[in-house]
Amino acid sequence: MNINFSQMKSFRPLFHIFFLSVLGAAFILLQSCGRGRSLLPGDVWQIRLNEQGPLALQLTQKASGRTVAFSAAGHPAFYYITDAGTQYPEKQKQVLTGNDSVYSVSFTTTDRREATVTLTRGKKGILDIQFTVQPSAGILHTGMTIEAGPDEHYYGLMERTVDGDQNLSWQKDTPASLDLRGKKVTMLVRSTLGIYEPFYASSAGYGLFVHGIRPGYYDLAATDTGRIDVRFDDAQLTFSVLPGPTLPEVVKRLPALTGSSFLPPKWAFRPLRWRDDHTNRKKYYNGTRVRAPYNSELVEDILMARAYDIPIGAYWVDRPWAAGYHGYGDLRWDPERFPQAQQMIDWINHRGMKFLVWIAPWACDSMLQEATAKNYLMPLPAHKKPIDHWIINYYDPAAMAWWEKILQQRLISMGIAGFKMDRSEELITRIDTCVLPDGRKVHNLRNDYPRLYIKAAHDALQEKRGDDFLPMPRAGYTGSQQYGVFWGGDISAGPYGLRTALIAVQRCAFMNFPLWGSDIGGYWKHPLSHINVARWLAFGAFTPIMEVGPLDNRAPWDMPYKPHYDTSLIAVYRTYSIIHDAMKDYSYAMARKASQEGIPIVRPLALAFPEDQQAAAHWDEYMYGDNILVGIIWKNDQFSFDMYLPEGRWTDYWTGKEYQGGQTVHLDCPEYKIPIFLTGENRPALPDPNKLYRESLQKAAKKPDLDRLQREEFGVR
Repeated sequence: MNINFSQMKSFRPLFHIFFLSVLGAAFILLQSCGRGRSLLPGDVWQIRLNEQGPLALQLTQKASGRTVAFSAAGHPAFYYITDAGTQYPEKQKQVLTGNDSVYSVSFTTTDRREATVTLTRGKKGILDIQFTVQPSAGILHTGMTIEAGPDEHYYGLMERTVDGDQNLSWQKDTPASLDLRGKKVTMLVRSTLGIYEPFYASSAGYGLFVHGIRPGYYDLAATDTGRIDVRFDDAQLTFSVLPGPTLPEVVKRLPALTGSSFLPPKWAFRPLRWRDDHTNRKKYYNGTRVRAPYNSELVEDILMARAYDIPIGAYWVDRPWAAGYHGYGDLRWDPERFPQAQQMIDWINHRGMKFLVWIAPWACDSMLQEATAKNYLMPLPAHKKPIDHWIINYYDPAAMAWWEKILQQRLISMGIAGFKMDRSEELITRIDTCVLPDGRKVHNLRNDYPRLYIKAAHDALQEKRGDDFLPMPRAGYTGSQQYGVFWGGDISAGPYGLRTALIAVQRCAFMNFPLWGSDIGGYWKHPLSHINVARWLAFGAFTPIMEVGPLDNRAPWDMPYKPHYDTSLIAVYRTYSIIHDAMKDYSYAMARKASQEGIPIVRPLALAFPEDQQAAAHWDEYMYGDNILVGIIWKNDQFSFDMYLPEGRWTDYWTGKEYQGGQTVHLDCPEYKIPIFLTGENRPALPDPNKLYRESLQKAAKKPDLDRLQREEFGVR
């Protein structure tokens, strides 16, 4: 973005912001450096100061000439807010440091405090900037403004289609786009809204990451089309500017600030199966008497998958599975719902699968009594007594260690390989005004609660299982990506739920959350439909984590609509499960690349092809790793797709036909088919999709004999 400062309106005196101080320091440095040379020589940035008219800071990338301009006409670059209103730097005080790595200057402010701005050359060309104010008493927020270019676009910050009420994400009238320009985002984890991270990547070739866990707010050219406004609930603001000049280069630098993403075992990239409510029935779906020794629905899923040759890498049970309060209990199995739990887990493991269970960050029953006695719980609002369950204080290392030990003793020792981790962003929202025993306010800490929760489970699993484990929460914040994979929690069924999942996996890619999956078919709200579930299965196969369920707690052979035994849906389920399973080595290699190099597995076209001006508009397409381009059909009434092929050589997976990129091709897409194109030399070895689907239809056409299967499996009569 090129900025002509001479055309900008003059600041009023009160808006003579911190760059006055930087200007004064520049006169000292310019004697030896000369006008326009960087304040931090040798860096990728050239830091320029305007000396006449309105004062602002330009960070220009030397390699590309692209500029980030802090401040916008009429607005301070840095500011803070007190009860008396908005305050900002007014007069330079002194230069504190000026060398090749750090430049620091202080100045007085409009309410007679002392503010300091420090620029530090960081790793990988990242420029660290800190704005502090002393005394800090009475400061409610600190913030900054950044000039927004007229054609600039912004990616990241949050998982969902919209911020706020999650129901808006799957409303028909809610527009969808990866681009956050014109949006406002509150940087605060909230119930079922999933992943947030204070980072955005700009199409202008830079990224901006805010350090810390305090709640914040972003206005991305929503109030003023020429300005970004960022503020956080803190008396200081510490952030980093990541250079590009392209989006991939920006995103690759992000792990230096957030930590590298978790690398799960290879079985995590196989299809996963689960149900939401494992009732132990006397009969299977078709009326066959249950004679197996374990939970009937779990056994039905495993035996039916065996009959259809559907691969399953791991199986998990959701809540309720434990005894006690609402089936959550104190991490002890309910013997009626899950008889012979240890033998059941052994059976799953011996069949070459892994076993996982649902958990939440709270204590119930005997755990509640012990946690209460040891003061290991989060504070309670005055009106919330007495309680029958409450959340654990992971901010207390002793409480975290206690919880980890219970996980190891009661679950991990049984052969459980991981956890589906729910609700870390839920109950914490209800105690926002509470204070911890050490005096810290929950409001200022709550963004970090999901990270502490997953870290505790990660550490407990790692200690007992080495690298053979899988934590999978629905919520995350900065640093959470180091400890597990994620799923899009509680997304609605229906086409707009699928659209939400499509947006979410790509938003997460920009935030260095590369390991993501969704509840295939959605979790709630809209009634299931054959075509929506079929399309979701295809989408799920091309996400890193393919987890099938809950489908109204049903299965494709027992759907809640007619025909209940859905032959073609079973065929779609088998087809895409086998395709996903065939990619496990490929997916694992891409996950390792994400962990080591910061390149996400799912790559939005804006990220994969930054020089292609047309690519960014196609948010219903993305690259899956280096070699696969997919188009996702999320509308129920859509049976064709206009596929944009970026530059390169592409092979249609379904037909084998070759295409030269730089064009749009029209494709017929019946219910079992989505556009899939291959490119490059290191393509994964995939089965013939047409042959696979025909075989799957033949398999599905014959209903399995569950009585024979259970007799063969368990030797029962």
